[in-house]
Amino acid sequence: MQRHTVRFELGCGPQALDVMVASTALERMQGLLGRAPLQAFEAMLLRSCRLVHTIGMGYPLDLVYLQRDGTVLKVTQALPARRIDGHWRAHSVLEMAAGMAARCGIRRGDRLVLDKMEAFHG
Repeated sequence: MQRHTVRFELGCGPQALDVMVASTALERMQGLLGRAPLQAFEAMLLRSCRLVHTIGMGYPLDLVYLQRDGTVLKVTQALPARRIDGHWRAHSVLEMAAGMAARCGIRRGDRLVLDKMEAFHG
């Protein structure tokens, strides 16, 4: 699984996230299942994804739905376990520990730039 850094500057100042990129069907299916919970400033990017479930997860997640260019379409905060959420226009979903989207100041309309933008494409 590839790892990249997402850097962005919003109202709260410059931020950076360490991102695991799930780009294959198998990586997307596994997602965070069976992994330790995400820590602060860690995330998983699910490429070619519009819908996320937290079935089998023991903790809530923040979800950031992105267009191909990294523009934020929707932010779902602290989605509890055993739920489904999505956005029909999303190209990718950034999963973060609950509370991190607010801590980073991520809101609809913001643009997150991956160091290697091709990681968003799939």
